[in-house]
Amino acid sequence: MADLITVQEYKNAEGMTGQKEDQRLDIIVPQVSDLAKKYCGTSFIDYFSSAKTETFTIKDKYTTTVITSESPLVSVESVKERTQYSQSYETLSTSDYEYYVDTASDSIIRTNKSGSEIYWASGVGSVQIEYKAGYASTPSDLKLALFDLVTYYLKDEHKERRTIAGATLQNQGTSGVRDNTDFPDHIKRVLDLYRVII
Repeated sequence: MADLITVQEYKNAEGMTGQKEDQRLDIIVPQVSDLAKKYCGTSFIDYFSSAKTETFTIKDKYTTTVITSESPLVSVESVKERTQYSQSYETLSTSDYEYYVDTASDSIIRTNKSGSEIYWASGVGSVQIEYKAGYASTPSDLKLALFDLVTYYLKDEHKERRTIAGATLQNQGTSGVRDNTDFPDHIKRVLDLYRVII
């Protein structure tokens, strides 16, 4: 999967010209990208140009809407449904009004020709959707937060107190809550804008 920022982008943003920290940055940058993807619950750029196939298990007979795990929804390549686990998937089409794509809520709604919502077939893996979602490139405000997060780990700012040559460096904690292990507030605010909570 693609990194959300590159080492060179970080160095350009921080005005770094030498290669002194390159080995550490080669390790930290991919880990920060992975951390942001896991925290936000979306991969941002991985499925913008290549489709993701997601299978949904519908546990009741009253579900009309499924929500994709990646966001924002760009396009839906195919929607398939099966009524029994032993059966093959049947491809649904918008020309027959069998589903509606709601890009505002990243969801696919099962419909009929009159435009009414109907229920998805229930069962294990009863719905399979192939779609594209995310961004063509990492959003600028997210990049800024990721640059700060790389600095946070590169300069060991995650350690609250350090003593170097007899001097003590006190880094600010997060959220003003004692023993909080969260990201620093200025980074968390940006990541929370993109966080998908289901």
